[in-house]
Amino acid sequence: MGKRLSESIPAARRLYDRAGEILGYDLAKLCFEGPADELDSTVCSQPALFVTSLAALESLRSESPDVVLSCEAAAGLSLGEYTAMVFAGVMSFEDGLTLVQQRGAAMQEASDATPGGMVGVLGLERVEVEALCEKARAGEILQVANLLCPGNIVISGTIAACERAAELARSMGAMKAMPIAVAGAFHTGIMRPADQRLADALAGVPMQKPRIPVVSNVDATAHDDPDEIRQLLIKQVVEPVRWEDSVRYLVQQGFDQFYEVGPGRVLRGLLRRIDRGVSCQSVEV
Repeated sequence: MGKRLSESIPAARRLYDRAGEILGYDLAKLCFEGPADELDSTVCSQPALFVTSLAALESLRSESPDVVLSCEAAAGLSLGEYTAMVFAGVMSFEDGLTLVQQRGAAMQEASDATPGGMVGVLGLERVEVEALCEKARAGEILQVANLLCPGNIVISGTIAACERAAELARSMGAMKAMPIAVAGAFHTGIMRPADQRLADALAGVPMQKPRIPVVSNVDATAHDDPDEIRQLLIKQVVEPVRWEDSVRYLVQQGFDQFYEVGPGRVLRGLLRRIDRGVSCQSVEV
């Protein structure tokens, strides 16, 4: 992940080198060579995705500088919101990486304290998924975590509750219910200890007004007050990611050309399900 960028784009290589200095380990080696189980841990995956996404941005800047210069808004799904904040000038790369590292560590600690998981539910609308959660919850934590696109919603909660939901989903009309390979029950109350740790970390980071609008995962609206942005980043850890609403907000603002900057093409696929009238290009990593 990111090896091609590092070898071909000097600015991308500098990001990996600087990240290694800040983190205290060779992030580039981990991204390029693994091992996969270490890279997949929340502690390592969050810094890795953050840096690789910004490296992809440097690739886009190198190949299509006018695209980057003319960008008028940004958004990121969950962790990707930090990449968007750095691009928009809200925080520095160094501060963003330090926050992401602390965010990952706090979320891993919360996951270790209360093991949980996430399940992708296909073919149901939100009210139906909420009914599924109600039926499978059985007194435990289980709730909507990611509203990705029509008919694609992720739920999150304790392991047992997720297992019950996956078993019940078909009988309640879902096309499919698939466990997602993540370390814990993200965007639920199970992450509650992590949000306070993140709040403490955010309090010490200088933040500026964004030079372009950045859409918040929490309320699918752009904000320019640094104090509001801090509070929303804290809430994001324990509240659902409203990605579909975020994209619709941007479309309603008149945006019709999007670029997916980071590993994979998941967001491009979601965008097609949300609005086929807009264009999206992915930047290879």
